Amino acid sequence: MAEKRNWAMIAVPAVIWLIVMGLIYYFQYHSPGKDIEWDIMGLVGGTLALLLIPVGMMSTYAGDNSKLYGLKPIIDRFPAIKRPEGHVRFRDKMLWTIGILIIYFGLTNVMIFGLGESMDLFSEFRAIMAGANGSIMHLGIGPIVTGSIIMQLFTGAKIINLDLTRAEDKAIYQGTQKVLVIVMILVESIPQVYGYLQPDQALKDDIGLGWARAVIVLQLFVGSYLVFLMDEVVSKWGIGSGISMFIAAGVSQAIFAGTLNWLPLGDAAQNYNYLDPDTPAGTLPKTWWMLTELPSRSITTGYFENMFISPPNPIIALISTIVIFLVVAYAESSRIELPLAHGNARGARGRYPLRLIYASNIPVILMAALLANVNMFALLFWSHPSLKEVPLLGHNWRIGFFEEGGTSPIGGATWYISRVNGVHSWLLPLMNWERYQYYTQDHELWQVMLHVVCYLGVMVAGSVMFAKFWIETTNMGSDAVAKQILNSGMAIPKFRRDPKKMKKLLDRYIPSITILSGAFVGLLAGLADMVGTVGQTSGTGVLLTVGIMIRLYEEIGKEQMMEMHPVLRGFFGNE
Repeated sequence: MAEKRNWAMIAVPAVIWLIVMGLIYYFQYHSPGKDIEWDIMGLVGGTLALLLIPVGMMSTYAGDNSKLYGLKPIIDRFPAIKRPEGHVRFRDKMLWTIGILIIYFGLTNVMIFGLGESMDLFSEFRAIMAGANGSIMHLGIGPIVTGSIIMQLFTGAKIINLDLTRAEDKAIYQGTQKVLVIVMILVESIPQVYGYLQPDQALKDDIGLGWARAVIVLQLFVGSYLVFLMDEVVSKWGIGSGISMFIAAGVSQAIFAGTLNWLPLGDAAQNYNYLDPDTPAGTLPKTWWMLTELPSRSITTGYFENMFISPPNPIIALISTIVIFLVVAYAESSRIELPLAHGNARGARGRYPLRLIYASNIPVILMAALLANVNMFALLFWSHPSLKEVPLLGHNWRIGFFEEGGTSPIGGATWYISRVNGVHSWLLPLMNWERYQYYTQDHELWQVMLHVVCYLGVMVAGSVMFAKFWIETTNMGSDAVAKQILNSGMAIPKFRRDPKKMKKLLDRYIPSITILSGAFVGLLAGLADMVGTVGQTSGTGVLLTVGIMIRLYEEIGKEQMMEMHPVLRGFFGNE
């Protein structure tokens, strides 16, 4: 009976959606001059009507499991990448991984058809969002990570009642996350198209403004869904995670360009003090150019200051990038190893490592994506033609305000939790307020210092929160680890094979190291942002890239060992 009601709840919203869309487009073509309002109502109203389908299926589910099991008919029919039936050889995994990376770079160069004027709402987070402005990869990994954030928050708050140690519950969790990703693609693409990604005049003349915007939304949807599928291909057929690989690729590209780019700044030089249009953009070429040009100029013109401290790409940013690399590499190698012994095979021993960065770099990815979404919606409510008219939220300077044409907040609550971008934005004004006040965007010194404190606090607290949620949703908590160790036939010496005692022992380490790892990566990312990084990739981007590359190196080592002869595996230390 419950199954019949589920399918009935699909038919009703579908009919409602058709009626809503029909009425919207009827009034659109009979209401001249109202294109923006009716277009928004059409897509938003239609999307909300479609959301009634999964909501109805969950609400009418009458089984003993979580309400999310009501989505099983959709999840079972959802397009997905099939898992390999047998072992995939290391060479094939490398080919899949490299092939997907090449496709990703190719798609970042496929520009949106019919796009005219555009504004990049994710400019501050572009390297981390793993996309390219104006391409079909414009949204990058944003919808995927946002969907993951929502699922983790709901799971951590016990709103979603699923036992992720069970295969069925985990499949429902992952399937629900896929459905949520589709929703988030629409949520992030529709407001941007109806405010900041305008169709060009030729496309509007050919098919009309409303359909032109729909074409751009469709391209954004296809691009984001391809990112989702490529991530699945890497996870199931390749090595590591597709999302992590895309982030590392984008950040590495930005670091390379920021360090070695010899092209002159040109008109962009007017945004910086003491720079000529002929000044190269990269750190090393810019330094060489200044050193060779300096003898013919006055030393008092600020060239040394710009070379070492001021943007773009000062020497201190390159030093900061190298320091982050070394610190993360050291932290990744720091671990506590719990000794293990096999219960039946005498002499068989092993180790269970608890890394200092136990929760890996995922909490920082989630925190950066959350801040990117906060920045995006603050900008939408401040300057979007329709959303700025929303009562209380629209054009409210307390939430955040922006310069005309700018994408970074210059005031309001959003500014206080936005990225602190380099030493010139806080340290130089603190040392000499009169000389460097122009870097503060007309803020008082106490506001600049409060900005630093708020940003570091949000990064640390948010990373700790997501670290705890991530550990629980990925079966890395004390209870899950205890079961994994015991199921493998191993046990900690001098402890009986009792899950409760094993869990009690692990509780001494895992909860503490989870909080410590989350706070550590959050603080390191925040401090790196404050110092600045080469290529404007942000400290978070560099931290993520170093961690991702180290984990990828380890994954490659494990894959190679799995294909070795057992004697060789033992020789290389794979116990």
